[in-house]
Order: sequence, then structure tokens, then C-alpha cells
Amino acid sequence: MQFSGSKMKRLYEVNITDAIHICKSDFIREIHFYKSDFVYLRKHDAIMQSSDIQPLVNYYHWKIKQVNLNFKRYLFNRINWDARIIGIKGARGVGKTTLLLQRILEKYKDIDDTFYITLDHLWFRNHSLEELVEYLYTHGITEIYIDEVHKYKDWSQSLKTFYDEFADLRIVYTGSSMLEIEKSSTDLARRQTPYRLDGLSFREYLKYTGALEYEPLQLSDILQNHVATAMDICGKTKILKMFDKYLKTGYYPYFTEAKNDFPIRLAETAKLVIENDLPAVLDVNYATIEKTQKLLMIIAEHVPLQPTTEKLASSISSTRDSCLKMMYLLDKAAILRLLTTELKSYKRLVNPEKIYLDNTNLMYALGSNVNEGNLRETFFFNQVGNTHDVRSSHAGDFLIDGKLRVEVGGPSKDFSQIADIPDSFLAIDGIETGYGARIPLWLFGFLY
Repeated sequence: MQFSGSKMKRLYEVNITDAIHICKSDFIREIHFYKSDFVYLRKHDAIMQSSDIQPLVNYYHWKIKQVNLNFKRYLFNRINWDARIIGIKGARGVGKTTLLLQRILEKYKDIDDTFYITLDHLWFRNHSLEELVEYLYTHGITEIYIDEVHKYKDWSQSLKTFYDEFADLRIVYTGSSMLEIEKSSTDLARRQTPYRLDGLSFREYLKYTGALEYEPLQLSDILQNHVATAMDICGKTKILKMFDKYLKTGYYPYFTEAKNDFPIRLAETAKLVIENDLPAVLDVNYATIEKTQKLLMIIAEHVPLQPTTEKLASSISSTRDSCLKMMYLLDKAAILRLLTTELKSYKRLVNPEKIYLDNTNLMYALGSNVNEGNLRETFFFNQVGNTHDVRSSHAGDFLIDGKLRVEVGGPSKDFSQIADIPDSFLAIDGIETGYGARIPLWLFGFLY
């Protein structure tokens, strides 16, 4: 007798001859015939009751009361909601939970026709996800929304099991941006549709605050038609005033509830990523967590940093290779953003040319001094990097999609650094409209 390949709790796969013997010696609640040669035997211990899941029901109902459909993220209508398993990864605080709950509100008249759970709930200290899903499925729930999946050990194996065992079950789950959900070791990758949710774009921020509603722009639209587009937008809102606000507090949707405490809340979010999410995704010890925190604060005080990895490693009493791994982990966690000359690979770690914080809000939350030039570059790298391939360039600040060179600067910036180079542009801060190849920096926040 052995556990079946599904690894369902208290579920055993045996041949029919063994089943007869087992039934004589052990009290069996159910016998499930499966294929032609095997049966499933389920022990009669701790049968789950509706009262057992009441804490989860209460939490689900409480969470969904806090959500409305007034504003939906850019990703909402891009998701193929018909897929059987949908994985959404993203940084802490970007709105993954809200997106799940909005989908429930939009689809279901009766919210109890589906179920939402978060795997960091204390309930799972004494119960298993397998038990819960089996209970829900046998009680008519065929669509389940699972939050914080990385908090559950062997989560990918569990999802694969659900996919294989329950033919009409749909699962939408979220997890840390550090998860490589598209490269699952349990062969979950070919069974699921993966997505990534980034923080608010400047365009989304304007819509979220009620300042302006505008459709996303393609990069080619910005490069070719920026004058007319910028004039149209500036005629509808005070764009530079809103841009300054966005740089300080606009990337994470929870700025509306945090208000003046937003920088403190965001610093705490970064801390939680390192202390809680990192150990949940990878096998790291306390010493590594402490060194990662120290590395982040060193970088935060010196961005944009052109690193000498050996010196950085020495400053945190670590090796060069370990320091590189920490930097790349913070990049995956959307706390840092590494600028490299080649396509970034988490399997082959190379020294970054520059290190930035992931977004401008983090600069205000973690850094003691916010440099204006760094602020501009961080905004551009973040907004364009969320939709395009951005790398270091020998001429100009950034190389976009391997062909477009962009220099970022203030109103006095000229073309001296990218003179006579084809497909070169200036992204200029502090201006409402531009001309020729001089494009307002804020307009690059309309890409998604």
C-alpha cells in the first residue's frame, strides 16, 4: 500500500486484491474505483464539516466587502479567465488580491458559488489545502481563487494534483514575484497560463485618482505622435503636478488608505518581502536574510549604483557569488532593478552595469537623499521596463528593444551624448510638451 501519485491526504492507491484485505482490517469510509486495476480507499478519520471552514468563509466575506469594481488594473481584461489554471505573480502591494476579488464580484451574483482563500491564513497550520479543495469540490465549488500560494509547501505539486484529479475544476492563484511559475519543476507550466501584475503606471494612477482617463499608448505612438498626444493630455489635467505626486506615492494602490503613513508602510513592505516571502520561496537561513537587508540599505543610499560586486560583498561579509544572488533575488522581488548589457538571466548571473531601486516610491521610502537625476532614470526604467526589454547602452542611458537609445534628463539636456546616432531620443523631465526627438518624460508612463 502506498500514497498515490496525487499525494491527496488519507488517499491510498492499491490494487483490488489488497483492497479486500485492507477493508477487513481497517475502517474504510469510501471506495473509489479508478482506471481498471486500482481503487482508492479513504479512511474514516476527521471528515471535514462545514463548521471547519467557517473561519475561511468569514475571512472571505470580510475581504470581499472591501472591494468594488470602480477601478480595474490593466491586467484584468488581458487575462484569459477560461483557462483551467491561471497564475498571477507580482510584488507585494500591487493589487493581486483585489484583482481576484474583483473577478469574483464581476462573475458571481452569489459569491458563495465560488471560494477565495489565502494560504497565509492561520487555518492552514492545522489543515491542508488538499482537504479543503476536496471538500469544496464535493460540495459543488468548481472555481477556487487562491492567494499567497508561495506560503504553502509543495504548492505546485498540489495544483498539478487538482488539475489532474478534478477535470472541471478551475483555479486562479497569486504568488510572489520571486516565483518562477512558468518554469515549475512539477510540470505545472504546461497546465497553466501565467501572468505578471506590475505596480500602477502613471496612466493608471491618473485614472485611479480621478484626474484623467486615457487609453494606453504603444511606444511607437509616443515616439511618433508625442506632441499632439501631450497637448491633448495637458489640456485635460495639470500633468506635472500629478506627476510629482505619482513619483512619491503613486506606484502602489494602497497609497489611498495609507495616506501620510505611506512611506512607512512601503518600507515595512520591503522588509516583509525579505523576512517572509524570501524564506517561503527559497531555502535561506537567518544570516542570509540579515545580509540581504543590509545589502538593500547600502544600495538604497547610493542608487544609481555602478557596483563593484567584490566591494559590496565585503561590506556585508559575503562572497561575490552570494552577493550577486542576493541582488538578483531582490530584482525578482521587484525591490531592485538591475540594468545589464545583455538579456538578464537568473540562471547565469552577470555583474549589472547599474543598480536602481525598482520604482520611485521606494526611493522616498528607503533612501535618505533622493537625487533628481536618479529619480528620472528610475521612473523611465520602471515604466518602460515593465513592457519592453531595457538594457544598458554605451551611448545614452538606456537601450530599448535592442535598437532605440534614450537619454534621460532635465529641460537643459541636449543631444551631445547621442549625437548622430540613429533612433535616439531624449526623455525630458519638467516639460509638458516636447518637439522632434525631445519627448516629455511623464508620457512614458502611459505604456500600460
